[in-house]
Amino acid sequence: MADVPYLLWGLIAVALVFDLLNGLHDAANSIATIVSTRVLRPQYAVFWAAFFNFVAFLFFGLHVAQTVGTGIVSPQIIDDRVIFGALMGAISWNLITWGLGIPSSSSHALVGGLVGAGVAKAGLGAIVWSGLTKTGSAIVLSPALGFILALLLVLAVSWIFVRSTPVAVDALFRYLQFVSASLYSLGHGGNDAQKTMGIIAVLLYSHGAYDGEFYVPFWVVLTCQTAMGLGTLFGGWRIVHTMGSKITRLTPMQGFCAETGGAITLFLATGFGIPVSTTHTITGAIVGVGAARRVSAVRWNIAKDIVVAWIITMPMSGFIAAAFYALASAFA
Repeated sequence: MADVPYLLWGLIAVALVFDLLNGLHDAANSIATIVSTRVLRPQYAVFWAAFFNFVAFLFFGLHVAQTVGTGIVSPQIIDDRVIFGALMGAISWNLITWGLGIPSSSSHALVGGLVGAGVAKAGLGAIVWSGLTKTGSAIVLSPALGFILALLLVLAVSWIFVRSTPVAVDALFRYLQFVSASLYSLGHGGNDAQKTMGIIAVLLYSHGAYDGEFYVPFWVVLTCQTAMGLGTLFGGWRIVHTMGSKITRLTPMQGFCAETGGAITLFLATGFGIPVSTTHTITGAIVGVGAARRVSAVRWNIAKDIVVAWIITMPMSGFIAAAFYALASAFA
């Protein structure tokens, strides 16, 4: 690694900034339900989530990193300008939506950035359509699965505890939410940190920094998990408010069901190497538990605004990424 140019280290630093912002932006996904149900205070919840974000690499393989590194755009067209454009497109869109308190997807911002910069360089032939289709399908499937699982969990738990008093159920699920929040944070760290790992690994690969087939060096794994955990520590309080209370009001039992449904979805996606949106997943799960109570319990106008943000995330980050690629090319 001694021969790696300074520009490459600079781009790795930018990638880690994205990872940090990803953790900050998506901290709300990990802690919104446990904060909104008042099981944990926000300052404690972020430490809880950050720890499980960091240790996630111990539980998952690196299939998502492989998909991001080689399965969205062809690794043969990757160079410094493409990665710079992709990262700046994703970071810019993350900052815009974070400032507005909109829970958009950091994952799809990065994918959109890769596609935008890749197409700006090599046209549509740069796209690996199988990987992009798989990722695009997850925009619909991950919140839908989160919705269904959370809805079924609420119905099952309600039936199991039908003879219990509300006070007893509330007390039990205040403890169980520690488990479900931990699992969701593990799923978040396992899926989201790997996206930056894939970016850094393919950047190293394009520079010939290591020989042989594409792989993710262990130092990249540790660095990305650390950046994700640190970002989570800073929190994202405006998005916590949107996710935790604006969509629907949650009890500890409902928070448990939402987190567990979301965690199962993330575990499945990570196992199959699909870079899904943790934002989409937990939003679908929260809507599911709200709808299980009654359809009117969900503030559908808020949910609609979030869905609109999902739809425009990939094209907007792609457009910004293409602009940054053109800017970098002009100064190359």
